[in-house]
Amino acid sequence: MTHATGTNPGGGILSNKLLWLFLGAGVFFLIGFVLPVPQTVLDTVEGYGFAQKMIQWEIAHDSFGAARKAMMVLGIVPMAVIFFATEAIPIGLTGILMPTLAYFLRLLPKNMIGKTFAGDAPLFLLGVLAMGVVVVDVGLHKRLATWLLGWTRGFFVPVFVLSISMSLVGSFISAHAMCAFMTPVMAAVYFGAVAANSKGGRVDHDPPLAKFLLFTLCYALNVGGVGSPAAGGRNVIMMGFWSEYKVPMDFFTWMKYGLPMVPALGVVVALYMLVVFGRKIKTRDLTPGLAAIKEETRRMGTMKYPEYVTFGMLLLILLLWIGGGEGLGLGGPSLLALLVPVIFKTTDWRKILAGISWDAWFMYCGALTLGALLKESGAALWLAQSFLKILEVVGMNQGLGFWIGLSGLSGLMTNFMSDAGTTALLGPIVIPMGIMTGVASEPWSVGLAVAFATSFAHFLIVGTPNNAIVYGLGLYPDTGEKMIHPMDFVKYGFILWILSLLVVWVLGFMVIYQVVGFPEGILETAKSVMANGMR
Repeated sequence: MTHATGTNPGGGILSNKLLWLFLGAGVFFLIGFVLPVPQTVLDTVEGYGFAQKMIQWEIAHDSFGAARKAMMVLGIVPMAVIFFATEAIPIGLTGILMPTLAYFLRLLPKNMIGKTFAGDAPLFLLGVLAMGVVVVDVGLHKRLATWLLGWTRGFFVPVFVLSISMSLVGSFISAHAMCAFMTPVMAAVYFGAVAANSKGGRVDHDPPLAKFLLFTLCYALNVGGVGSPAAGGRNVIMMGFWSEYKVPMDFFTWMKYGLPMVPALGVVVALYMLVVFGRKIKTRDLTPGLAAIKEETRRMGTMKYPEYVTFGMLLLILLLWIGGGEGLGLGGPSLLALLVPVIFKTTDWRKILAGISWDAWFMYCGALTLGALLKESGAALWLAQSFLKILEVVGMNQGLGFWIGLSGLSGLMTNFMSDAGTTALLGPIVIPMGIMTGVASEPWSVGLAVAFATSFAHFLIVGTPNNAIVYGLGLYPDTGEKMIHPMDFVKYGFILWILSLLVVWVLGFMVIYQVVGFPEGILETAKSVMANGMR
């Protein structure tokens, strides 16, 4: 059987890797070493203790040297974006470049650099990627597809069921784990559909359909993050900040503000993907792909030993994620996906190693290093303060305008650094600012605005593990080639990022905020805590 995937990411200027390599390096050199240090950068690193910290770490001699380090980090950001988007060098190598620069330019103490590249989050992603390999190896992904989508027919019904169900599921359990389970499912559905539509023993691939299915899955899981505190660490972090001001929010109260938006966001994802890819897709019926998986599942018979072990492992990992607490983190339980299949002899160790997308893993680890550089150098704080000054100039410094501006900033930053890192950085800045506006709904309204937007890391591959997972596991079943490319996230994710924010601004801020309302007294309580210095 022959095949034609048509997965070439395209020619023209984007294919000129040498051009983008020199452009990225040139931008980095210009910002990091040529441009003078702005006074505002110097004031930030001095006024907020970053310079003193770097001097103590012995990576800077004085405040100016610390400010120059911050400029180097600011230069790394556009270079990394260019390299990740264009694959001027392999994205895994771009990830390795982040700690390499941190070591040689002495941007962080060497022991901190190692921790950013091999902490809980990288181990979590490593385990999730292994989980996807194991699920596919034992065939459990086919049963999952039958359970979730087997009753659907045609094209539009499966798409909307997928988008809405995944957004809701992503509100309560690990979206990254679901992404690892479902990416091979989407690949199998795709292959069954195009194979049924092909003739003469030749599989005529339909790349737009492949991208459509993977991006619909990925973005539906992304937007589910607004639904409940269980959706991600950034939501819990924000709840912690509220507790510091003696205005805590409980699980179900969060759901009153966030969960009603989730189905709407899921529908927006499906509609947007249909508009973008609709005319490009040749295969307009997913029924053969779904039927093929159902038939394969039927032939598999009842669940066998490897499937029971794998299913039990998944349940155990999920329970440990929910109830393991800070001691286990997310990385500890995830590593069971590497151990259990080998110990119980369900999947060969070499097969797991060969199936993991190391490119995606190194890329994500490098993004975590970049996030740490932004935070510890003061560069992220400087960027946030610069944006907030712009909000003041345009009169968006309280109420609806303030929420819109801060959610836009949060949504932008979460594409460059982790959602938890973005919330951890902005929370301590924006909540006091919101309190000082005197708007009665603060600090909850501004905290929710920031946390909601961190779910929309749509347009850079480094923005969330979901993006890395669909990139790493999204392979054509017959050729092993990548279904999507890093630049696709920019092409298809940026407009959806704006649309997702619009849903929050209109449905969340202008409707749900008004209908649900906010408790009386939270502003006064938070003001009192801030005034008494009890934080």
